[in-house]
Amino acid sequence: MLRAIELARPHRPHPNPRVGAVVVGPDGRIVAEGAHEAPGLAHAEAVALARAGAEARGATLVVTLEPCTHTGRTPPCVDAIIDAGVARVVVGAFDPDPRVSGGGVRRLREAGVAVIEEVLADDCEALDPAYFHHRRTGRPRITLKTASTLDGQTAAADGTSQWLTGPEARADAHRLRADVDAVVVGAGTLRADDPRLDVRLEGYEGPQPVPVVIAGRNPLPDDARLWERDPLIVTTEPHDRGRPVVVPTGEGGLPDLVAAVRALGDRGLLDLLIEGGPTLAKALWERRLVDRGVTYLAAKVAGGRGRGFFAGPFPTLAHARRIHIRDVRRVGDDLRVEWVPDGAVAEIA
Repeated sequence: MLRAIELARPHRPHPNPRVGAVVVGPDGRIVAEGAHEAPGLAHAEAVALARAGAEARGATLVVTLEPCTHTGRTPPCVDAIIDAGVARVVVGAFDPDPRVSGGGVRRLREAGVAVIEEVLADDCEALDPAYFHHRRTGRPRITLKTASTLDGQTAAADGTSQWLTGPEARADAHRLRADVDAVVVGAGTLRADDPRLDVRLEGYEGPQPVPVVIAGRNPLPDDARLWERDPLIVTTEPHDRGRPVVVPTGEGGLPDLVAAVRALGDRGLLDLLIEGGPTLAKALWERRLVDRGVTYLAAKVAGGRGRGFFAGPFPTLAHARRIHIRDVRRVGDDLRVEWVPDGAVAEIA
């Protein structure tokens, strides 16, 4: 199972899950391996079984996720397993997708295939937490990334913020981008910072995250560098820039954020990284849409009041929400704190 997890880890098949599979012969020898590499390509089980050929008959198939039972771009994996004559299937995690959700294991047993369930299930879920989150909640997993001075200022009063953190922390933030499907900012951040929202790491050759802007009715800048990347523009009415994602109007005439994140999930973007600004962060926080946070605390003290993580007042301590700190580490001279809000959908630590 650890080998199957390793096979799946490098791939980005969203909206489908990361899955790895290993065919093991009766003598314990690994016969074939496979992974689901991209949407529309064969699933991990089908890849491994095709490579195994006749040696799959009587063998054991080890797979990180319960085999699917429905027809999408590819046929059901349970049919391929049964047709190949596999004697036993070892399953990592059950698939929370309601089209599967135990049906894959049931179909295999009905066909006379022995099944061992939930082997390293936590590890298999941790392989693709965004997929599990989306299938359980109907919306993408949202990570809020922030950076501040040690005393909590994300920018000076004049708006300057480059660079709060050192090069090691900035590189770590780019690795965060490399792990998600989309990087999201508000229109204010687009105007103020002119970001590209791409991964800029030496030697990086993986896919770039989709850039997304949550926009109101005000005009967007004509000369933004982001237009070169053809971003998605989430709006209540079509813009003449980027690819529009039109959603209902929410508070203050802005896009309804619940509808917005669901619309992004419907486009296969299951893992979203929010990078700005304080107005968007506040709106997501108030609607309890933040599932995880990564906060970089720079080795700097502002010594005064500039701009905080969130727009708006903090009227009383009762308005604060508890969080659970999952990890604290030093990154160069700065600190990286990973946390989840109290009450968020549980994830594997």
